Amino acid sequence: MELAIVPVDSSFKDNQTLYEEWFNFADADGDGRFTGTEALKFFAFSNLSRQELKQVWAVADSKREGYLGFREFVIAMQLVSLAQSGYPITQDVVNSDAMRYVKPPTMEGLDALVAKKRRKNKDKELSVIPQPSAASNWFSAKSVKKVPASSVTSVIDGLKRLYLQKLKPLEATYRYNDFVSPALTNSDFDAKPMILLLGQYSTGKTTFIKHMLRTNYPGSHIGPEPTTDRFVVVMSGPDERSIPGNTVAVQADMPFSGLTTFGTSFLSKFECSQMPHPLLDYITFVDSPGVLSGEKQRTQRQYDFTGVTSWFAAKCDLILLLFDPHKLDVSDEFKRVISSLRGNDDKIRVVLNKADQVDPQQLMRIYGALMWSLGKVLNVPEVMRVYIGSFNDQDTHNSISGPLGNELFQKEQNDLLCDLKDIPKKACDRKINEFVKRARSAVIHAYIVSHLKKQMPSMIGKAKAQQRLIDNLEDEFVKVQREFHLPAGDFPDVEQFRETLKGYNIDKFERLNKKLIQTVEDMLAYDIPNLLKTFRNPYG
Repeated sequence: MELAIVPVDSSFKDNQTLYEEWFNFADADGDGRFTGTEALKFFAFSNLSRQELKQVWAVADSKREGYLGFREFVIAMQLVSLAQSGYPITQDVVNSDAMRYVKPPTMEGLDALVAKKRRKNKDKELSVIPQPSAASNWFSAKSVKKVPASSVTSVIDGLKRLYLQKLKPLEATYRYNDFVSPALTNSDFDAKPMILLLGQYSTGKTTFIKHMLRTNYPGSHIGPEPTTDRFVVVMSGPDERSIPGNTVAVQADMPFSGLTTFGTSFLSKFECSQMPHPLLDYITFVDSPGVLSGEKQRTQRQYDFTGVTSWFAAKCDLILLLFDPHKLDVSDEFKRVISSLRGNDDKIRVVLNKADQVDPQQLMRIYGALMWSLGKVLNVPEVMRVYIGSFNDQDTHNSISGPLGNELFQKEQNDLLCDLKDIPKKACDRKINEFVKRARSAVIHAYIVSHLKKQMPSMIGKAKAQQRLIDNLEDEFVKVQREFHLPAGDFPDVEQFRETLKGYNIDKFERLNKKLIQTVEDMLAYDIPNLLKTFRNPYG
């Protein structure tokens, strides 16, 4: 079972030229985005009711980005045609047979206007020189005043502008990018949703990706021993090839520039596998090395494995922790890896893979043992949901015999796959969520840094004062929390912050700038809600 991908049906192929003509007419700005404002004018030609058009937009704009690309525009047109024929418009109809052979909708008076525009363009016979989009310059060193408000045609565009104008100045002032997370780039906002797979060796991480793609990806190796010795990003590309990590990290169109902070030793263990595949047009997979056991194994890694895992966890939309029923022990390194996922608990899904290799009685005991192990490691009072499955291309019901076993097995797999199907739809919501988390984290970081600066003496004894602050960092965190009434759970890890702080001169930090912080607070309270309101369903 794979993620639902809308097929390129015969209806689209037969009418592609017409749809392209309509899209170019509807896209008044010529930016390749059919916005809600443009939809209000264009969909009026269909003579459908407001409620019907509301459903059409809701289904077509499944990612809730506030605009439709050409492919989504075609889906919207097909839905309009079905609505005109009396079909109820739901999400299920997108993948139904009705979409395959539906004819273009009746758009009253549209053909005449399109023909008029065509004649007008022919008379002009002007060569069009493409100009770089405003969004491509948002992360340049030029003044932000040159970015026109009209260039914001989606939720993601709005987040880019808010980051550059309001959040980035705060981050730069208080060195947030050195302590917590590198500055965001254009590609970080535009990146496809990612799924990170973690687990000990031979738990089926690479096999899971192969199962979803129904084929091997370039450079994949599968075996009972530790085969994947590097982080591999599997993403869409024009042809099958593997790109070395150092090359990937410097490509502006890829969201991996932040990995350069882990050094060449890590980048030599990082690569990108590209291949043309319909599923990879929607999501990207991140395969990871098997987590090893023993302190010696950990120290033999030439890079900060836990830090890299934490970096990917922050960027990914879903984290799959895979376990093998025959290897339920959680090693010391695996405990550190799971601890590094702190703050991303909502993304974690635990998968007991290869469950078809044991009988129902063994499965019951293994499930209980895994829950006990996770309870000690995750350190949360809630019970973690564990999915049972076997993601390979073989018969998955050899050992789970009987109708009850088969039914349970299939339902568990379907529940997990439903989560995966929703990832592309929730990608925009996830980016908003991560952006808000980052903004709040930056505000707390600014309070901490300015507080430490305030505690430094003006003249003598600075070295002793700095060492005292570093040694008593927990107490300083408590003071900041009480002074500004901040939630304790949002503060950074004390030990990690302490280690980074040792490399800086606290006296060189900036004092508290209330204006910068208030700008970010206003962004969270007003700008982001207004942005979401602007790009919601135009018929809502």
